[in-house]
Parts: sequence; structure tokens; C-alpha cells
Amino acid sequence: MSAPIRASSILPGRREDIELHTADGLCLVGELALPLDRPPAATLVCLHPLPTHGGMMDSHVFRKAAWRLPALADVAVLRFNTRGTSSVRGTSEGTFDSAVGERYDVAAAIEYAEFHELPNIWLLGWSFGTDLALKYGCDPAVTGAILLSPPLRFSEAADLTPWVESGKPLTALVPEFDDYLRPEQARERFAAIPQAEVVGVPGAKHLWVGDAETVLDEVVRRVNPAVSVPLPTTWDGPMETGDASAYADRTVAAFADTPVAGPPQRQAD
Repeated sequence: MSAPIRASSILPGRREDIELHTADGLCLVGELALPLDRPPAATLVCLHPLPTHGGMMDSHVFRKAAWRLPALADVAVLRFNTRGTSSVRGTSEGTFDSAVGERYDVAAAIEYAEFHELPNIWLLGWSFGTDLALKYGCDPAVTGAILLSPPLRFSEAADLTPWVESGKPLTALVPEFDDYLRPEQARERFAAIPQAEVVGVPGAKHLWVGDAETVLDEVVRRVNPAVSVPLPTTWDGPMETGDASAYADRTVAAFADTPVAGPPQRQAD
């Protein structure tokens, strides 16, 4: 009998705690989620929102991706905490470095996926994670990138050049009511990358609360187009329930008044 897939639903998959080791000597904690009984068709390397504002590997879109996509879309999901970031999984070594030292974190995640022969590697950045993807993610091992709510805060025009030269696919999913960069502004900013696709999402906001399913559909549409979308909203088979209460106060907005080192943050008009 089919049951609805809810926010706390965990579909079947192989999940293991992993550690990433950076070139500057840090150990980062993470998790790899794989399809239960078959190899993945694609891999998502998730780069989370600002840790100073509650971002972490368990931020809700990434958590739902790891709990659903191995079963629904044959997609492997690699999540990890960047330096100094904490979640239920644990705390990664080091301290937040305003998108400077995090270059080694991105490199370590890509290296892990490549070393373990995970196929068709895509970066999935969210907010701060989109800046990391743009600055450090245009790697030969990476197929392309999907950006959720890109603020274009820490990345600069020069960081777009490798993407232009590579021709790698780049998609920005931009909420209609984003706090920092809205669809029309995003189209102007990403015009420098000919292959960039900017998708405005009606009614959505920066945190994607209530719109995670839309995000997952758009992600799967690009990383594994063999899978039909929208993804199923029910599941006929074994299903566990996660403890979503563990994340209730850990949203990107949880510490919105905390100053963050780095360039001034623009507000959307």
C-alpha cells in the first residue's frame, strides 16, 4: 500500500558516514547516500548555506535530497559540513573562512567523489554554497552545477570566466521573492555565461520552505533526465521516519542578525 512521502520520510538507500580530508590538513564530516541495490546514474555534491546563519549539510533541501533521491532518481547524494560547521552528524575541523579556505573543502569533496568512482558529478550549491561552486567548482571531474538562491556575494566576475570557457552546464534556480537576488537581476548577472540557465520559481523564497519538491524535480530533470518528473509523492515499500525536530532551529535564517565577514550583502529591490 502506498504511503505519502513527507518531510521526515526516509526512503531505502545505502547511507554511510564519511570523512573528507583537505589539502590544508582538516577533517570534514559528511554522509554519502547511494541507491540500495544498483549503481547511481549521477552524483550530487552538496554545498550548504552560510554556517554563520545556520547552514549545514542537513539544511532541509539537502536532507530531503539524501533521503529521497537515491530511491526515486538513482542519484547519489554527498553532503558534508564545511570547515567549522556543526550538525547532528558532527563538527568539521577548522573555522569558517569567508569563502577563502573553503576552496580546499570543495576540492576535497570533488576528490572523494572522483576517487570513489561516483559517476556524473554535479555540484548543488545553496546560497553561500553557490559562491563556493562558482569560485572553486569548475573542475575537470565536474559535469555541471545547479545553484539554489545564488546571492553572488563572495563570487566575482572573474570567477565566472572558467565556466564560460568550459561550457559546462550551469543552472540557477532563483526564487521569485528571494531576499538578495531575484530572477530578472540574476539573468543580468549570469548573462556573462552563455550556457547559463536562470529559472525563476514563482512564489518561492530564499529558504525554499514549502518548495523543496520543486527544487528536487528541477535538479533531477538536469542530472538524470531519464527519470520522469515530477517525482512521486507516495512510496509503495519500506520507509523510515527521520527526526526532523533535530533541525527545527537550524535554518539559514536562524542567526540572521549575526555579522558575517566578507563583502557587504545586497538586498533585493
